[in-house]
Formats: sequence, C-alpha cells, structure tokens
Amino acid sequence: MANAPLTQTTGRRKEAVARAILRSGTGVITVNGKPIEAYFPTATQRMIVTEALRVTDREQSFDIAANIFGGGVTGQAGALRMAIARSLIELDPESRPALKKAGLLTRDSRRKESKKYGLKKARKAPQFTKR
Repeated sequence: MANAPLTQTTGRRKEAVARAILRSGTGVITVNGKPIEAYFPTATQRMIVTEALRVTDREQSFDIAANIFGGGVTGQAGALRMAIARSLIELDPESRPALKKAGLLTRDSRRKESKKYGLKKARKAPQFTKR
C-alpha cells in the first residue's frame, strides 16, 4: 500500500475538533482538502499548527491531512496542534518529554461561560437607572 497512514489522532480546543492523519512524506499539510496557506491565512495560525513538528525537528518528515470542524480559526489551529503532537508521540514515545515541556499535550479546557438569567451575557448586567 503506497503512502498508508502511520497514525490518526484527535485534538480538541474550545468547540473545535481536529482529526489528523500522518503519512510519511515531504511536509505537505492539507486541512479540509485545502493547503494550509489557504485554510489558515495568518502566519501566527500556521506557526501554532506546526509547533509540534518544530519542537521535534520533523517539519519535512510527514505529510498531514487534517479534518477540522467547529469553533473559530484560532481554536481550530490549537486543536490541530494537539492532534499532531499526539500523533508524534504514537510514532516516537521518546519525543513525549519535549512535547510535554512545550505544553503541547495539555488540553486547553477553557470554555465560554454560560449566560445567567436577569443578565444580558454571562456577567454583563442591564444598565442601572436610579429614577
């Protein structure tokens, strides 16, 4: 089988869920069928996605095909970063301490606070009128 998937992992952040499939290759990253430059327009988001590959010095080792849904663009970038980090650990357990030290394996569990009754948002109150 030519270019069979090496690993398939999931990463999450906020409402975003990313599934990453790693294959041996030359460093091509596609997200939802588009090249990474088209899906993540800003350099910051692309840097977040490739952080795990930079920490382990494997930027040109793997082709990554990702499927992302939910959340916003930054949340999706964070979810994909986590999925890639988990895949790298599956392939090479020795890289775990470096990735853990960089904070790439910790799930960012922050969520939107729920709205309370009597308020306009989670904490914003309606304007107070004295008379």
